[in-house]
Amino acid sequence: MPLELLEFPADDLARARRFWEILLDVSLDERREGEGQGLQTHDDRPSLGLHDRGRGPGDRFSLSYFRVPDLARALERVVELGGSVVHPGERWAICRDSEGSPFGLATE
Repeated sequence: MPLELLEFPADDLARARRFWEILLDVSLDERREGEGQGLQTHDDRPSLGLHDRGRGPGDRFSLSYFRVPDLARALERVVELGGSVVHPGERWAICRDSEGSPFGLATE
């Protein structure tokens, strides 16, 4: 399962942007339609994403998003395998594995 996106919350989006752009020599740009809010690289995969830290299920910790061909089926499998779906979606979802560790799934 290919890694699609590494997502980091930020208390100061400008400061985080500067940190990651300089450290990794990448360009973080405004997200496109359907990508959510914040900043993201668009050149290579996996993408690096930043968003303002908030109180939502994916707003307090970093997440790895894995690409799946059928998101609905993958979410069913998460539950069947003892995990949970924290935030379902049509293009992406936030889940917890059987041990409670958070991760994301994204459709192609």
